[in-house]
Amino acid sequence: MARGLNKVMIIGNLGRDPEMRYTPSGKPVTSFSVAVSRGWVTSNGERREATEWFNIVAWGNLAEVCNQYLRKGSRVYIEGRLQTRSWDDAEGQRHSRTEVVANEMVMLDSRFGGEPEDMNFDEELGF
Repeated sequence: MARGLNKVMIIGNLGRDPEMRYTPSGKPVTSFSVAVSRGWVTSNGERREATEWFNIVAWGNLAEVCNQYLRKGSRVYIEGRLQTRSWDDAEGQRHSRTEVVANEMVMLDSRFGGEPEDMNFDEELGF
């Protein structure tokens, strides 16, 4: 069977502070949303802008780093894969949610007006 490719790369700003919790087995998981805006000019010269919101989930060490360093408004690069989860609520209604499961995060904010923060974390490499 041939391997497929599921890779997402986004740059945007956090819409809320990260929320960290732990699975029953004790593994940390952090979730947050990232807004990504794009602009374009219509055929009649009108400027337009649209914002897409992405739900991000980070696990393990990356979850802890995101929870510790990111805040609402932080500018970040996130790399990961798309995943859709489905569940039934208490009333039996089916819900689904598509999210980016992050495996890399780079902080793009500048600290004290300097260069972008040199904080890069790759889940697979552990730094």
